[in-house]
Amino acid sequence: MISSFLGPSLSTRAALTLLALLCPLAAPNVEAVHPVTVADTPAAARTVLGDFISWREHRIDDQGVNGGVAIRGGDGIAIGDIDRDGLEDLVTAHEDSNHIRVAFSSDIAKEWTLRTIANGALAGAVEDVALVDLNDDGYLDVVAACENAHLLYLQNPGKHARAGEWRALVPDFSLGRGSWLRVFAADIDGDGRAELTAANKGTADIVRLDAGDVDNGATSLIRVLGDPLISANWQETVLFQEGVPNTALPVDIDGDGDADVIAAKRVRQQVVIIENQGVSDQGELETQLRPVRILPGFDVPVGWRALTNAFHADTADFNNDGRLDLLVNVLELAQDPAFRHAGLGWLMQGETLDAPWVLHRIGNILPDWVIGIHVTDIDGDGDKDVVTGGYSGINIIDGAYSGASRDVDDPTVTSASSVGRIAWFENRGTGDNKWTRHDISRRTRGMYDMFVSRDVDGDGDIDLISTRGNSGQYDGVFWLEQVRTKVPTSSFTPARAVESRALPLPPANWLDLYDRKKTYIAPNKKEAKP
Repeated sequence: MISSFLGPSLSTRAALTLLALLCPLAAPNVEAVHPVTVADTPAAARTVLGDFISWREHRIDDQGVNGGVAIRGGDGIAIGDIDRDGLEDLVTAHEDSNHIRVAFSSDIAKEWTLRTIANGALAGAVEDVALVDLNDDGYLDVVAACENAHLLYLQNPGKHARAGEWRALVPDFSLGRGSWLRVFAADIDGDGRAELTAANKGTADIVRLDAGDVDNGATSLIRVLGDPLISANWQETVLFQEGVPNTALPVDIDGDGDADVIAAKRVRQQVVIIENQGVSDQGELETQLRPVRILPGFDVPVGWRALTNAFHADTADFNNDGRLDLLVNVLELAQDPAFRHAGLGWLMQGETLDAPWVLHRIGNILPDWVIGIHVTDIDGDGDKDVVTGGYSGINIIDGAYSGASRDVDDPTVTSASSVGRIAWFENRGTGDNKWTRHDISRRTRGMYDMFVSRDVDGDGDIDLISTRGNSGQYDGVFWLEQVRTKVPTSSFTPARAVESRALPLPPANWLDLYDRKKTYIAPNKKEAKP
C-alpha cells in the first residue's frame, strides 16, 4: 500500500528525499539507558473536567481470537448495521491475505461474531470497502476495491447475513484496468439512489515506485441500474483522468446541497475538487474541476510550496465559518533546503472553490509516516481533534520501503526508525491554531490505515476502532477504549502480553541514527518481478 503515498516520479521522490530535513523534527527525547516507551509514558491529555485520558486496547479480529484465520495487511474499514439488529457491525479489508471479513457486534462491547465473506483471488489484494444497499432490499451490501485488480460486489443475504452465502460479482468493466484503490458510496446525482465513486490507479506497476507517470488512471462515478448481480447493469462515467489517482471521496464541500468528489493526483501531489453542477437534460452529471491551490497561513521563505497526496483526508469546519475545510498530510518545500516541513495540516476553504486554500499546520509524527487521518472530539470539549496512525517499514528519506519484514520484528529497527505509531492531536480551541500531540502507542511493527470513532462501550466517551497491518500474527482489527482517571496512568495498555517491541519517542538526533536501507519492492509483493 505504500505506493498509495509515494509517487513514482523522480520529482516526487526528490521531494520526499528532503523529509530528513523537515522542521520541526519529532519531539526531542534524550534517550536513557532504558528509555520509557510511549505506552508506559504517563498520560498528559485531560478532559474539560480534569480527568486524564489513556487508552486500553481490545482485540476484535486476529488469528489469536478468530480460531487461527491468518488475516494479514489490515486496510479499509466500514461500519454499519449489516444484519439489522440495531447494532453497528464492521467490514474490514485485509490486503496481504486477500480477506474480506465481517465482525458482527453484540450488546457486549467485547464480544463479536466473526466470519469471512470473500477471500482468495476474488478478494485479491483488497484495499478498501464500502457499505451500500445496491439491490434495495433494506440490507447493506459490500463493494470492495481490489488492487489485484477489480471491483467486487458482495450481496448481503439479509436475515441470513451471519451464516448465509454472500453472492459475488466482479463487474466486467472493472477488469483489465489495473489496480482499484478506493471506493465510496453516496447519492451523487440526486436521484435518491446511491452511486459509487472509485479511484483506479490504472496499469501503473503496483510494485515499482519509480516506474514513471501514466495517464490511464481514473476517478469514476459508477451507477448500478437494476440487479447488481448482472454485470451489464454497472455503468461507469470517468469524472477525472489522472495518472495514479489516490481517492474519490464524496462530500458536499461547497455546501450547495449535493455531493462533490475530492480527487487527488498522487504523482503531482495535488488535490482536485470535482464540483457537482447537477444533472443535464440528457441525464448526465455535469462537473467542473477545481484544483486546490494552497497558500500559507503563516510567514514562509522564498519559493515556498505545499504538496499533498491526500490518500486519506477528512473534512470539518475548523474555523467555524460555515464552510468545510480539508484535513490532509502536507509536505512543504522551499528554495532553502534548511526549510522543510511535513505532517498534518488543515486547508481553510475560501469564499469560492477557485479561491486559494489557506494552510494551517497541526503537527507531525516524524520520523513516522502519517497514514490514517480522522477528525473526532476525543476529549469531549466540543472542538475537533485529529487522530492519525503511522506506517512501519518505509524509508522516508528516499521515498521507498525499508525492506523490513512484515512478519517479524527486525532487531535493527530502533526508536530512530519509521515505525507504527498511533497519536492524536488535541485542538486547544484557543483561536491561535495551536495543537498538542498526544502519543498513544509506538511499536516496531504497525500500519494503521483508517480509524472510526464510536462510543463502543457505551460509557459516554469516544473510543477508536482501526485495522492493523505490517505486523504478522498481530495483524487484524482492534478497538481502543478511552479510559479516564483522576490521576495519570500509562498512556496505553496493550491487549497482549507478548507483542511487537514497544518503543520510546524518537531521539532528537534521529536523523543521525536513521537506517537508510531502501527497496522499491513492497515486502508483501516480494514474489513480483521489478
